[in-house]
Amino acid sequence: MNYAYVTDKGKVRLNNEDQVGFFTSKSGLHLAIVADGIGGHQGGEVASEMVVSHLGHYFSESSFTTVTEGQAWLETTVAAENSLINKRAQQFSDLNGMGTTLVCILFFNDQYLVAHLGDSRAYVFHVGSLCQLTEDHSLVNEMVKQGKISASEAQNHPQKNIITRTLGIEKEVILDISRATYRNDDLFMLCSDGLTNMVSTAQIVHILNDVTTSLKEKCQLLVAQANAAGGPDNITALLVQQDMEGVR
Repeated sequence: MNYAYVTDKGKVRLNNEDQVGFFTSKSGLHLAIVADGIGGHQGGEVASEMVVSHLGHYFSESSFTTVTEGQAWLETTVAAENSLINKRAQQFSDLNGMGTTLVCILFFNDQYLVAHLGDSRAYVFHVGSLCQLTEDHSLVNEMVKQGKISASEAQNHPQKNIITRTLGIEKEVILDISRATYRNDDLFMLCSDGLTNMVSTAQIVHILNDVTTSLKEKCQLLVAQANAAGGPDNITALLVQQDMEGVR
């Protein structure tokens, strides 16, 4: 499994509340995670760091092997982390109201699970085409689905940053999980909205389609594009490409 990531505070924010990680379990499975913190003071930074470090640690200690077990593990572990973030927020006044988005991909031999909360996204790039694997849990996306605004209007809507599901803040968490099978040459991208709000799909496709650059260089180019467009938010890009040897 080949992977690379870059995270950057951008041009405006003082701190980086994004967190990113890539982990391997005892059974040889892989987990990629991106989280974008929410909340005043240092709250968002604390929440996103908690979920990435805790899920990464628990996954590294796990030994399950099947997709069914993986889905159960995600549901149980994320629910427990939601309770832990809420408890921590209640203990410290400066962390009150903290939360985080979460997007992760759990990689098996020939299949993968995508799980998410909020507006951090997962994509798969295949044969020059970029497909979004997640649906934003956001107010503007709900408005688009209800026909109240168009997709183009959503791009610059004043309530664009209001998300409807988070890890933390709410007592119960509803985690969206989907399953799919690898295709040869699939390239996966996980990112925070600091990237997708500033870099167009066409720009992303152009960067991912360049066979002369490494995964790390692609991540650097994606973040550079977001910063060149103003970089008003933290920016994170994580790329993963499965070694398809032996996979049919």
